[in-house]
Amino acid sequence: MTVRTDEEHAAQMARKKAVQDRIVAERNVEKGLLIVHTGKGKGKTTAALGMVVRAAGHGMKVGVVQFVKGAMSTGEAAILANLPGVEFRTMGEGFTWDTQDRTRDTQVARTAWEEVRRMVADPSYAMVVADELNIVLRYGYLPVEEVLQAFAARPPMTHVVVTGRNAPDALIEAADLATEMRELKHPFREQGVKAQAGVEF
Repeated sequence: MTVRTDEEHAAQMARKKAVQDRIVAERNVEKGLLIVHTGKGKGKTTAALGMVVRAAGHGMKVGVVQFVKGAMSTGEAAILANLPGVEFRTMGEGFTWDTQDRTRDTQVARTAWEEVRRMVADPSYAMVVADELNIVLRYGYLPVEEVLQAFAARPPMTHVVVTGRNAPDALIEAADLATEMRELKHPFREQGVKAQAGVEF
């Protein structure tokens, strides 16, 4: 590693700042974004809920609909449901391997989706989070085309955040921002550590 003098470092940072300032000045578009958090790694819902807190901190109205969670109480529901400007709807009945009832799972997914669609169509919501929507799309409980049409028809400044493993290719293609969480290590698999309050729920 090359050790630079303070003067060389300052000059290098000044050059980087000039480039960065020019790039930022060229970015002047504002629009509602379709954001997808997917992948096998932990953190998809956590990242989305961080955006909820951020938006609420700016006084924005935010809607959150959870498609799978619901059979257990979570820390996020306990706190965010009471956060001013946040409408938090936990509408799932648990993981599909727990319910083992495709017809019931499809009905529950449809009910949750209608709530998302209502929020997305309402311009008073600045952000709508469809937590674990990718899971119900993967299992075919909702048609991907219907979801994409509703997102495409949303008000121009509404942000939509979709989470869950196995996001459909069509959703990733439609997204403005897509992030894949990649697992490097997990204590559940490697150390036999169970899901713990404050970390997983």
